[in-house]
Amino acid sequence: MTDLDELPLDPRLISCDPRELTLLEVNARYMRKEQYDRLVANIRRDGCLTSTPLVWHDVDGDRKVVLSGNHRVKAAIDAGLPEVTVMVVQQKLSRSRQVALQLSHNAIAGEDDPATLKQLYEKLDDVDWRAYSGLDDKQLDLLAQVDLEGLSEANLDFATVQLVFLPHELDGARASFDEARKLVQADARWIAGYVDYEPTLDALATSHGAHNVGNVATALGLILAVFERHLGELRDGVWYDPEAGEPIGNANRLVPIETILETRSMPADAGSVLARAVDRMVRKGDVPADQRWRALELLAADYLAG
Repeated sequence: MTDLDELPLDPRLISCDPRELTLLEVNARYMRKEQYDRLVANIRRDGCLTSTPLVWHDVDGDRKVVLSGNHRVKAAIDAGLPEVTVMVVQQKLSRSRQVALQLSHNAIAGEDDPATLKQLYEKLDDVDWRAYSGLDDKQLDLLAQVDLEGLSEANLDFATVQLVFLPHELDGARASFDEARKLVQADARWIAGYVDYEPTLDALATSHGAHNVGNVATALGLILAVFERHLGELRDGVWYDPEAGEPIGNANRLVPIETILETRSMPADAGSVLARAVDRMVRKGDVPADQRWRALELLAADYLAG
C-alpha cells in the first residue's frame, strides 16, 4: 500500500455530459438486457440519474473514469440525457485503489428482506410503477411464496450461537433444552432479547471461573446441571400455587412430572416398585393404559387421605 492509499478521499459533486466520461474496459458487473432496458426507461422517465456514479478524474491522462455506475452512465447516454450529476475524486489514486473502489461498490451491498419487499411491492397499485421497480419474474415468484405472518429475521439485529457437545454430554443437554421448550411452548429456534445476553455471558463466566474450564459447551453443561437440581422451582409461578396447593390456570393442562418430583430419574429398585404398582393398576382397570401417570395421582390421594 502506497502513501497515496493512506489519504482519505475528498470527493465533490459536479454536472457533466455523460459522453465525456470514460467507461471501464473491464467491468465485472453485468446486467441482463431486460434489466438494462428497464434502467434506460426509468432514467428517460425521471429525466436524471437518481443515484450518483463515482468518477475518478485522471488529471495526467485528462480522463474522467467511471469507477462505479458504468451501466447508469451508459443508460443515461442511451436515454438522451445531456447532463448527469456524478461524484468526482480528483486526487491521485493507485491502480490498486481504483480497482478496490470498483469492486467494493459492486460487492458490498445489502440484501432484500423478502417479507418487507413484498409489503412494499404490494403498495404499488399501478402496473407502471410495478414495472418501474425493476423486480423480475424470479423475484416476483419468490415474493408469491413469502408468508407475511412469519417473523422476518432480516429486520432484527441478532446473533446466532452454535453449541457443540461431546457425545456423553449430548443426552443431558438435549433433555434440558426439551424441558425448556415444553415450558415456553416454543419450537427449536428461540429469539431472546439483548437484555438477556449479558446475564447469559455472566452465568457462563461464573461457571468458567468456578470450575476452571475453558470450553463454552462444558460451562453451559455445568449451568444445565444446576438447572436440573432446581427443577422443582419451575412449577412455582408457572403452573402451581404453593400456598393454595392448586394449579394455576387450566387444571387440565399437561405439566412436566419432573417439576413435581424434582428429578428426571430414580434408582432402579425404586423404579421397579413403582412399575409393578402401575402395571397392577392398569390390569385392574384402575388406571387407563394410556394415562399411566394417573397411578401417581391415586397413590398420592390415598396418602393425603391418611
